[in-house]
Amino acid sequence: MNIFFDVDYTILGLDDSLRPGTQETLKQLKDDGNEIYIWSGMGERWEVVHKHNLTPLISGVYEKPTHHFHERLQELGVPVEPDFVIDDYPEVVAAFGGVWVPPYFFKRSFDQEMDRIYRIVCEVAATGTSEDRQYRVKGSTVPLF
Repeated sequence: MNIFFDVDYTILGLDDSLRPGTQETLKQLKDDGNEIYIWSGMGERWEVVHKHNLTPLISGVYEKPTHHFHERLQELGVPVEPDFVIDDYPEVVAAFGGVWVPPYFFKRSFDQEMDRIYRIVCEVAATGTSEDRQYRVKGSTVPLF
């Protein structure tokens, strides 16, 4: 699968800390044969990828569309259609399918979102769906809240 992770408040906190478990989860997903991409509504965030030693795990870094999601992929130079997105914005998750995560602001040891994300991705890869209440199929109109 082509899996796209958002940056701000998804993998990166306000304090510039990486969400706990991010490196391990990206490595597991890559080892499972997935392509991992990073994108952000704030442009290409290579500095985050390099600073947190994610470069060997990442297939590309792009600007994320913040409206007209599918229509803007080509304009923004995104070469592949996302199969699964992880984002703190429910609209992006509903458009492409994937998992909404609560925003991550500051380093905290009790954050287990990356473990949950990995379980959901594995479940979707195996069965085509997930029972997790924060999972949405592509084009979902069911609100997350």
